[in-house]
Amino acid sequence: MSISGEAEEALQVEFLKALVRVPSDNPPGDCAPHAEATGKLLEELGFIVERHPVPEPFVKTYGMKSVVNLVVRERFGTGKGPVIALNAHGDVVPPGEGWTFDPYGAEEKGGAIYGRGAAVSKSDFATYAFALLGLKQRPEGLDGTVELHFTYDEEAGGFVGPKWLIEHDLTKPDYAISAGFSYAVVVAHNGALHLEIVVRGKQAHAAMPETGADALEAATAILGAIYAERRRLMGIVSATPGIGSPKITVGLISGGINTNVVPDRIVMRVDRRLTPEEDGTSVEAGLNALVEAAVSGMPGIDIECRRIILAEPLRTLPGTEKLVEIIQKHATEVLGETPPATAVPLYTDARHYTAAGVPTVLYGAGPRSILEANAHAADEHVQIHDLKAATQVIEATLRDLLTAE
Repeated sequence: MSISGEAEEALQVEFLKALVRVPSDNPPGDCAPHAEATGKLLEELGFIVERHPVPEPFVKTYGMKSVVNLVVRERFGTGKGPVIALNAHGDVVPPGEGWTFDPYGAEEKGGAIYGRGAAVSKSDFATYAFALLGLKQRPEGLDGTVELHFTYDEEAGGFVGPKWLIEHDLTKPDYAISAGFSYAVVVAHNGALHLEIVVRGKQAHAAMPETGADALEAATAILGAIYAERRRLMGIVSATPGIGSPKITVGLISGGINTNVVPDRIVMRVDRRLTPEEDGTSVEAGLNALVEAAVSGMPGIDIECRRIILAEPLRTLPGTEKLVEIIQKHATEVLGETPPATAVPLYTDARHYTAAGVPTVLYGAGPRSILEANAHAADEHVQIHDLKAATQVIEATLRDLLTAE
């Protein structure tokens, strides 16, 4: 078992509750306070914590206010064995409406912990920290290094989180495991392109709209083209099981001056999900052309398309099968069933590790689906038995990886 005794199981639950009680909403992305709270909790467990603040100009580039990445390195034996990174993110989406629990209350009910980030992915701060704690308690026969990478910009793309750590030579892992679910080993996921579309026209009095150039009218044409594209994409199915079809959504719209003024500026944010077969740059070029064509011939209308995020899909690398095999073996022992190796239609920080050539899977504390956990929705929660099970599986997996053959 990864946790020795009921006292330490209770400690793990309290550790997670403490993380949930400290807000780390992104936006606005002021996450340094949560990193400091987490660092202190980890130090109370006996870990040495490296704090890597990201300079403000880089943080602001991704629409955030503060980011401090946390790294814990535990070396076992000679340290010549593999380096294994465990990555989870502490930033969370804002709570939104519809909660029946306090989003920051970390209330426990029916064997579950409720609160924003309880499932995605503060739970795996607890999973990975306590799995590593289990290794420290029984280190005999182990050789290699385990690193905890607790980062804070997954909701903004992970560019100043895992990507920052890798590009600044702060880590060179041989394998990586990222936050995931207890009942599946994720080996691939889709990517995402976020575009900001600015539609500019000319304001005019509402009594004489023909004297202006209506940016909202042009935006309506763009919306029509995007929703037609959505219907077209539904007919395309990825060859990667679990991914499904490419998706496109307009998530934000703003603009206008007043009720009696022809709007001269409309801004839209578009989310385009990429399948592993797609190339992000090509999709972006096609979407830009779609937008331009939608307003072609409209006098006085100017269009600007600006990339916010381009997150390429997570693709399965050679060596991933070793992680899958070991995790499945131990998950079968703990859960009584074998979690399938699958893909999911979302994007995560794990792609930054595979982009650096590191075999990576997603596995951690969670249910059978995102919907089951209410992830990114009201009353987000994680079952305590899933937290315990994932911790056992991760510790056993690390032991296998760090044990010399």
